[in-house]
Amino acid sequence: MEIVIARCGGLDVHKNTVAACVRVQGPSGQITQQVRTFGTTTIQLQALVGWLQEHGVTDVAMEATGVFWKPVWHVLEPHVHLLLVNPRDIRRVPGRKTDVSDAAWIAQLLQCGLLRSSFVPPREIRELRDLTRARATLEQQTTAVANRMHKLLEDANIKLGSVATDILGMSGRAMLRALADGETDPVRLADLAQRKLRAKIPALQEALTGAMTAHHRFLLRRLLTQLAFLEEEIASFDRQIAEATAPFATLLARLDTIPGFARRGAENLLAEVGPDMAPFATAPHLVSWAAICPGQHESAGRSHGGTIRKGNRWLRRTLGQAAWSARNKKHCYPAAQFRHLAARRGKKRAIIAVAHSLLVAAFYIIRDGVEYADLGAAHFDRLAPDKLTRMLVKRLERLGHKVTLEAAA
Repeated sequence: MEIVIARCGGLDVHKNTVAACVRVQGPSGQITQQVRTFGTTTIQLQALVGWLQEHGVTDVAMEATGVFWKPVWHVLEPHVHLLLVNPRDIRRVPGRKTDVSDAAWIAQLLQCGLLRSSFVPPREIRELRDLTRARATLEQQTTAVANRMHKLLEDANIKLGSVATDILGMSGRAMLRALADGETDPVRLADLAQRKLRAKIPALQEALTGAMTAHHRFLLRRLLTQLAFLEEEIASFDRQIAEATAPFATLLARLDTIPGFARRGAENLLAEVGPDMAPFATAPHLVSWAAICPGQHESAGRSHGGTIRKGNRWLRRTLGQAAWSARNKKHCYPAAQFRHLAARRGKKRAIIAVAHSLLVAAFYIIRDGVEYADLGAAHFDRLAPDKLTRMLVKRLERLGHKVTLEAAA
């Protein structure tokens, strides 16, 4: 195979050790190879940097192994050009991998230009990712606590969730705290309702008549304490993320205008794809990396299924939430796209298609610095107006109407 990189290295990263291989092409074309093992402490990694510089290594590749690659990346990043490679891509390349060490095999593939680097954003964006992903985990834990509250109330035969849309709203929390403090009178409990919920006081009195025991009250107090702690933590992360995203305020304001996105969704999107679209040549490249599109498996002119890859689960979560939110927004293209596709392809496929469109819009907003421009709810009507007219006329005729069309002035 042709040599693409004259001096390169491959790293096989583990928790406590890093196996490093250096491959150097000599003046006459011969290849020399050396393999050494280093520890993963900072001092050992600095020794690894010195060893690589001693051999004039310019490019280094390593597999993405959990979180073990991160400290190695942080130490080597200022000194050499790094490639983080998906282990799946390495396994796809045929070779006698069992006859050589993993580090030597990675170095050989890199030297021949057979490895493709994964997307690793700049350090400040990686730190923002840590914040947004930790906040997302806290939000999931908050949902879990809320679900346990629902189960606890059902066990006590308190049907608050059947009357109040959100038991964790202002009125619901007041009632939950009163229940935890030992209040059992449904009249007093229902009187804690505020605003629109006061119109449902008779239903609340019936729903709040249950069998709340000391056991239930203890569990409810602990769940309310957990909920308050999680919400306080989320607020702390919100403040830290707001500080980290201050340099991107204009970009976040533009992303916030995309239907389905709010400030939090815009922050999550920025953390996953970064403020620079240089790593993604086109919008389809970004969509493919995010795995918000069908796979491609074509042979002999026939397509053999196209299941979606796993991709970045944090980005998929953000886009999925935005797509479900956008489908309920009136007079916008994403909602029209959902209705257009859901009738034929089902809601799940339609949501993926909407998420695809939202990510494409975000790509151009980030790359070109433009404002979001909606195609409008009537976009699909404008694509084939004659076909739509014939369909609507036939529907009216089936209802017994005689239709005469006249062009507008």
